[in-house]
Amino acid sequence: MNRVSSSIVQVDPGFADVVRAAGPVRWPAPSDDPFAALVEAITYQQLAGAAARAIHGRLMGLFDGVPTPTALLAASPEALRAAGLSGAKQRSILDLAGKCTDGTVPLHDLHKLGDDDVVARLTQVRGIGAWTAHMFLMFQMGRQDVWPVLDYGVRSGWARIHRLAEPPTPRELQPLGDPFKPHRSTVAWYCWRSVDAALPF
Repeated sequence: MNRVSSSIVQVDPGFADVVRAAGPVRWPAPSDDPFAALVEAITYQQLAGAAARAIHGRLMGLFDGVPTPTALLAASPEALRAAGLSGAKQRSILDLAGKCTDGTVPLHDLHKLGDDDVVARLTQVRGIGAWTAHMFLMFQMGRQDVWPVLDYGVRSGWARIHRLAEPPTPRELQPLGDPFKPHRSTVAWYCWRSVDAALPF
């Protein structure tokens, strides 16, 4: 148990079992290209894994790899449709490309912004809501104090850890994360792990 995990258990002993079972937090490596990560996030929205992977693969194939905002803006609607993107997703991805180009979403300078400012910038993009922005903060930017209360897995995990009959609502869960600052991303990770069937508790 490392220092962060220990501090979480000290704040809330209910996390002791999942911390012991899951071990230290293991974050996946972020993408080398934050624009590509956001394009992938939009592509995967509301799709099953296999279908999303197929569409994303075809989209990447249009550009011989990772597209740039400029290349996407120059792509024909017919080509994007042939890759499998719905009209709504085309509009979202093109809006992302446009806002990355005009500086609304300054991808190369996002690290200079606080979490709330990053969310505010990203959610100006059509099709990117707070949940997607929070996942980007956690998994792409490595921010350590994100509390994604809109995520059903986090809410379900909190309920399981605390043996609640029903998951808390986002509004109910929001203040419950305050005692864990500045490690709420790690708390969210343990909530996810708690609903992993492989964990023996």
